[in-house]
Amino acid sequence: MAQAETQLETTRGQAVDVGVARASLEHAIAVLTGRPAATVTLAAMPLDSTVPAVPAVLPSQLLERRPDIAGAERRVAAADAQVGLARTAFYPVLTLSGSAGFEASSFGSWLASASNFWSIGPALAVNVFDSGRRRAAAQQARAEYVQSTAEYRETVLSAFREVEDQLAALRILEEEARIQQSAVAAAERSLELANNRYRGGVVSYLEVITAQSAALTNARTAVGILVRRMNATVLLIKALGGRW
Repeated sequence: MAQAETQLETTRGQAVDVGVARASLEHAIAVLTGRPAATVTLAAMPLDSTVPAVPAVLPSQLLERRPDIAGAERRVAAADAQVGLARTAFYPVLTLSGSAGFEASSFGSWLASASNFWSIGPALAVNVFDSGRRRAAAQQARAEYVQSTAEYRETVLSAFREVEDQLAALRILEEEARIQQSAVAAAERSLELANNRYRGGVVSYLEVITAQSAALTNARTAVGILVRRMNATVLLIKALGGRW
């Protein structure tokens, strides 16, 4: 009797602990739906949900929906455009005036120094000595392009890793779930046999308690695996930038 009471109270304590975690999840759902935490209450239901089936092969084009990949790709394009702009600073600017004198160019980023020009007919704007400023600007633009390209590559590789991680987790956890279900079934058969032996007067109730403890442990392990599979599915959706 003391053994049975110990097991009962231990299981009640575990149920209270689950209730604490459940309340925290309810509050998190309330925040996600834009409501105060105290106003959201979800009724308890049997855990009979199934993990969505994931195709064995997923097209890599799905990753183009990810905002981090799209942003990195646009930054590469912008850096490439800056390289082109830096190159144009080395070319002279043709003007169509017939004047001669002193003028400040409107393209300040190209000709920051004063622009001396002279012309007979169409004028040719001459880039004056700038101590290597334009060459340094071009090198900086190329360096930023290389950096943005490397960051884009790292972003894409990280995205592929995240997808592969969750696909591998789902595949392995599915196999583990099948094995654990077999363990749960075996524990339930053992508990049924222990109850029959106890009712027949063959064994004491201690054998039933041991079988009950094993059955409960295996059932909780199966639930934990199901939760991990659900979490892996959500993380896969996040890694893909949406459903498959």
